[in-house]
Amino acid sequence: MTQGELNALLSLFKTLSDETRLRIIGLLSHEPLRVGELAERLDLTEPTVSHHLSNLRERGLVNVNMVGTSHIYALDRRSLERQVNLVYRLENITAQAAPKPDNSWIDALDLDEADRKTFKDYFSGTRLKSIPTKEKKLRPILEWLAQKFAPGVRYTEREVNAMLKEIHPDYARLRRELVETHLLSREGGGGAYWRTPDADE
Repeated sequence: MTQGELNALLSLFKTLSDETRLRIIGLLSHEPLRVGELAERLDLTEPTVSHHLSNLRERGLVNVNMVGTSHIYALDRRSLERQVNLVYRLENITAQAAPKPDNSWIDALDLDEADRKTFKDYFSGTRLKSIPTKEKKLRPILEWLAQKFAPGVRYTEREVNAMLKEIHPDYARLRRELVETHLLSREGGGGAYWRTPDADE
């Protein structure tokens, strides 16, 4: 199975994951119908039914024909069968292992073996997988984070958040931990942040 075929199959499943679209296909499998007829049988508004029909047409599952001034919708059985048959080719998908995160940067840090292991356990690339709950494991990570702030520079809270968000989505907790461990200082009210001398020890 090619990547294009796999994408097509995923798109088909996404389209068919909606109950209303499945019910429309069920009704059209018996006979072609107008939008108004479908809306009446499904107890939905015509605009809602038209929206779902448009989605089904984009996937090539439904055809529309003009009869006088009416649009008549019919199930495209050949297209549906062809797309569903892709399921039988799933066994031919070649499994591809996800690329291993690059943690080589950790080896360049000035850490003892215990802290180095902590970094390798908690980081995937340069992103924290989770924030350690034990102070012994959290402290070296906070000290490393503090080094990202240049000494003597005052940062706004937004700038601090942006820097910490690159490490972990819970940037507020990281910011709080840095302040509570005196690695960052903060103006009253959070107006500005700066690296403290403690961060340079």
